[in-house]
Amino acid sequence: MQLTPWYGDSPIIELDGDPSAIGGPTIRQRRRLVEVLGTFTDDQWNHPSRCDGWSNRDVVTHLQSTNQFWSFSIAMGLKGEPTQFLATFDPVASPAQLVADAPAVGTAELLDQFAASTEALAAQLGSLDDAGRRATAEAPVGHVSISALAHHAIWDSLVHERDILLPLGLAPTEVDAETIASLRYAAALSPAFAVSRAETPGGTHVLAVEPTDADAFRVQVTDHVAIETGAADGQPDLCLEIGRAHVCTPVT
Repeated sequence: MQLTPWYGDSPIIELDGDPSAIGGPTIRQRRRLVEVLGTFTDDQWNHPSRCDGWSNRDVVTHLQSTNQFWSFSIAMGLKGEPTQFLATFDPVASPAQLVADAPAVGTAELLDQFAASTEALAAQLGSLDDAGRRATAEAPVGHVSISALAHHAIWDSLVHERDILLPLGLAPTEVDAETIASLRYAAALSPAFAVSRAETPGGTHVLAVEPTDADAFRVQVTDHVAIETGAADGQPDLCLEIGRAHVCTPVT
């Protein structure tokens, strides 16, 4: 399996709203994970995660490498030189190989590295002005704004937080801002990869998403993917209600 990232001047995913709003949730989630990991025993570090073949330590090793990539991608985007490193990235084999090849370090050192890379990422995101947040950088789906990159970062890390905690019987902290940001971005990912592979049928297609206790939003798919707050105009191609008994009827 290999990614098909879209590279170019026009971001393949566009999200409405304040581009600065994602910075706080992205860093809060990572700092919370660092704090929780600091309480782990050796058995908890070595416990199998939800990721097949990975211990919790392996997941943190992976997150450490993603922190480093996000920081480098942001730095290059701010220089006006967005990278194209993920053109040959395999989301199944590549992370596993990176974890297998990671230098052998003690648990305390790994936690220190993860904490340091988290703070480096926090400093980067905290230093951005509006132009910086809208600058183009590389994420797995291709070239997007740095704000959209932060959405990918929190979605990925929020999932991995659960990969670590749930097998231990620990309840993850749930924060609405983190969950909604992740949901909005996740809803855009599959359509964006379909667009980048030229697998969409053309025209305009709309997915309406109606979460419980959160604003509805729509995913509009053309030659890119736009996430827009509010209900869809007219009948969408597909409608998803999350957390409710009733499910929208898709167009037939």
